[in-house]
Amino acid sequence: MLGATLLSLTLLASACGSASAEGDAAADPDRPSVVASTNVYGDIVRQIAGDRVTVTSIISDPSADPHSYEANTRTQLALADADVVVENGGGYDDFVDTMLTSANTDATVLNAVEISGKSGEELNEHVWYDLPSMATLTDRLVTALSAADPGGAATFSTNAAAFKQKLDGLAHTATEIKAAHTGAGVAITEPVPLYLLEACGLVDKTPEAFSEAIEEGTDVPATVLQETLALFTGKQVKMLAYNEQTTGPETEKVLAAARDNQVGVVPVTETLPAGKDYVAWMSGNLDAIRSALG
Repeated sequence: MLGATLLSLTLLASACGSASAEGDAAADPDRPSVVASTNVYGDIVRQIAGDRVTVTSIISDPSADPHSYEANTRTQLALADADVVVENGGGYDDFVDTMLTSANTDATVLNAVEISGKSGEELNEHVWYDLPSMATLTDRLVTALSAADPGGAATFSTNAAAFKQKLDGLAHTATEIKAAHTGAGVAITEPVPLYLLEACGLVDKTPEAFSEAIEEGTDVPATVLQETLALFTGKQVKMLAYNEQTTGPETEKVLAAARDNQVGVVPVTETLPAGKDYVAWMSGNLDAIRSALG
């Protein structure tokens, strides 16, 4: 049955990329186990739990497209043993729910999109770029971790307070950028960083049909591509946010147009870059946005 489930999941996943699971090197069976769909959430768990839990991040390769993750036996086993699972939700990592259904587990599942309260047909599921949502997730993590490890409740609360203070610092930086550049037009290749850009007071000028096609992996209509390129030649935008993990001929043309017209480029990713934690990552993104806007 497990083999059949994995085969089905693999066939459903896109074959255009891959990702790898990463976990704590020395897993302690006496510690609660937390499984996160990506290393973004895995890092946030570590910030709050410290070494009191074992954390496994299913998707951790900074060069891979998370949308194309292919399920495997290691993923199934990690989820089956988990006490707490942190998923993004919103259609981003549906493989987690599919595998949990077949894992016969009573793990506490935290869905970041549901926790954020964001919904609707036009949902932007990339809620880890929304600082208030991550603060709310932090509170829910304290509750879930404290239930799994009551002895660590005080530690979790203290660490969460320190983490949320860092989030407040990031929000303050975004407010500073907003004060200086509110209303400035920007372009994106995908809606990945939109929550952070909006917090900075920036306005996305990209044709929706362009970013939607890139996100869905479909061809961009020629007229839409020309409309997008005109944002740069016509000086309608001051910055391009470029998803480095999903690239192709159309996005490369947009990137070239930005550089040719001296428009600042901010590379963004969907997973943590190597060697950075969540706060350092978001701080670097904000610094890059400020620099690109001049």
